[in-house]
Amino acid sequence: MTISKNLNSKSPIAFFDSGVGGLTVFSKVKRLLPNEDLVYYGDTLHMPYGEKSKADLLKYSNNIFKFFEDLGCKAVVMACNTTSSVVYREVVDRYKFELYPIVQSVSEILSSLPITRLGVFATRATIESNAYQNEITKYNSDMCVFGQFCPSWVHIVENNLINNEESIKLIKSDLDKMLDNSPEKIVLGCTHYPFLIDILSKFVEKDLFIDPAEDFAKFIVNDLKTKQLLNKNTDLGKDSFYVSSNPDGFIGNAKLFYNVTVRPQIITFE
Repeated sequence: MTISKNLNSKSPIAFFDSGVGGLTVFSKVKRLLPNEDLVYYGDTLHMPYGEKSKADLLKYSNNIFKFFEDLGCKAVVMACNTTSSVVYREVVDRYKFELYPIVQSVSEILSSLPITRLGVFATRATIESNAYQNEITKYNSDMCVFGQFCPSWVHIVENNLINNEESIKLIKSDLDKMLDNSPEKIVLGCTHYPFLIDILSKFVEKDLFIDPAEDFAKFIVNDLKTKQLLNKNTDLGKDSFYVSSNPDGFIGNAKLFYNVTVRPQIITFE
């Protein structure tokens, strides 16, 4: 049963991911909506999400959503491709806020690309869900979408091993496998992956890759505007950060994505 929503335009917009990767979306929305109060939850205790079961992902997501609901958030952004792919349909009607899943929100845009072969790099859970393939082909049945999971990439980014020689070899190996499919474009289907662009572009042209976070941020802003949920306050909005473990590590890793100036509070759930 769908829960009725009585939303306040002055309430915050919330974001979550398993670590710092969702800050890619957070930062883009912040740039477009500087007067909004934004909340970010990094579930660092359970990172990475890509190898977790559906039951675990559902548990983590519901705990975080209940926390956001208690904060009175008007919208929640599933900046995590994995949870968007695996559990979105299980949670979409349970809460009183607007819910924005990255995969479903950008698939129509991706389907309109003037190409026929689209690759998707993502986590194991996202790839095995076939979410990108299923969503994109709803709009364009002629597009061939093929996915490949990259088991090491989140670890490389979260542990700042991007320029490590072994990391570069792993990234190159995954890229070579994808290129065997002759993609015309490749979606970076995990919010951590855009921070590997400099490495990837050593081997192929940079414009081969698509970071969906940019279109996702615009989609969120336009939808909130349509629903008259944008904050009309002209003051600069406030950022709040929460993690499930290791706030100092979060701050250090976040530097790749966003300048977190406030120490995150630790919030854990049973």
